[in-house]
Amino acid sequence: QVQLVESGGGLVQPGGSLRLSCAASGIIFSGYAVAWHRQAPGKQRESVAVISSSGYTNYPNSVKGRFTISRDNAKNTVYLQMNSLKPEDTAVYYCKSVRGRNEYWGQGTQVTVSS
Repeated sequence: QVQLVESGGGLVQPGGSLRLSCAASGIIFSGYAVAWHRQAPGKQRESVAVISSSGYTNYPNSVKGRFTISRDNAKNTVYLQMNSLKPEDTAVYYCKSVRGRNEYWGQGTQVTVSS
């Protein structure tokens, strides 16, 4: 059974940092592209970072320069380092892994940016 488990969310002040983790079981993460998505209340889910199996990364302009996605294949884990957080980054953050037609999602972790 495939499971993706996110952790590391929480409450942080504007300008602060968080590092999210996505740990996989039941699959070998290194063979999958992995993306972080977020969904704020009343808004559509959006992608904020993606890393390919070969390590290629991509970000939308809204987070470029602030967020960094990385992977530790030995730990079967992908990370999202988030710096200079803004209130508009508040959302539930999900990780997703994709390989061909196989797609798996985690349950999400809440990130709240507020003073």
